[in-house]
Amino acid sequence: MTAPSNTPAPQNDDPTPEAAGAVTAVEQLRAQAVARLTAVGIVDAEVDADLLIGHVLGQSRGQVQAAAIMGKVLSVGDAAAVAALVERREKREPLQHITGRAPFRSLELNVGPGVFVPRPETEGVAQVAIDALRSMADPEPIGVDLGTGSGAIALAMATEVPHARVFACENSTEAFPWTSRNFAEVGAENARLVFADLADALPELNGTVSVVVSNPPYIPADAIPRDPEVRLFDPAHALFGGPDGLDVVRLVSQTGLRLLRPGGVLIIEHGELQGAEIRALLESDGWRATATHRDLTQRDRTTTAVAPL
Repeated sequence: MTAPSNTPAPQNDDPTPEAAGAVTAVEQLRAQAVARLTAVGIVDAEVDADLLIGHVLGQSRGQVQAAAIMGKVLSVGDAAAVAALVERREKREPLQHITGRAPFRSLELNVGPGVFVPRPETEGVAQVAIDALRSMADPEPIGVDLGTGSGAIALAMATEVPHARVFACENSTEAFPWTSRNFAEVGAENARLVFADLADALPELNGTVSVVVSNPPYIPADAIPRDPEVRLFDPAHALFGGPDGLDVVRLVSQTGLRLLRPGGVLIIEHGELQGAEIRALLESDGWRATATHRDLTQRDRTTTAVAPL
């Protein structure tokens, strides 16, 4: 008969995630996140859940979905990190503020409190500006983005029309650090960022610019944005444009007339019900060939005009 060992049985001081009651399976964690985000009214809850999990793991949406299908398990620390991010998103903090990044066309931009998060519909506005720049006969057409915010439109123009020279103006001390960071990260040698008010921006370019584009604040001062992400987190200076929402549009019109050469193109993003009013405003300022264009959801989104000859 073998004598009993005096060696104590090994103790498990680090219980398994299952014993601790933690949800660490990607499939379960993802389902839980989707349910929580759906419950607070987030429409694309599955997308947000995938991106939050992917942000913690350094993975794409496809990789997260594959991990869920394959029964992968996260560490307790990673699972806790995901839960913390989901809780922030439940409070309607923008996804882009949580991850610190916002996709825009072929770019990934840095965003956060103080700078307007670029929206998918603005990608179409950028396309109009890019097409206009490409159509110019100038060997080195000049594009200007007034009120550039994160730099989204300006950097899209600079990277997608490399033979153009692009200037971007921003006058918000809160937004400008984000803009500067994005310009430095993208590193487009044909793009220049300046801190300036719209009314007196870039006087050295007067009468030489081919395309002026702007996504100005255009919400009337007494309007309340519907989405909590906008209402609670987007900076007011990027949203509200005076009593009728068009104060900054009026500035853009006057600055555009100063900057553009004859036949140059002005491009303005606006709300879906503002096209007719903006066309009338531009025509009264002397612009030619005003036209309003719809976005992919068939809402009026962009008005263009041609500088007088």
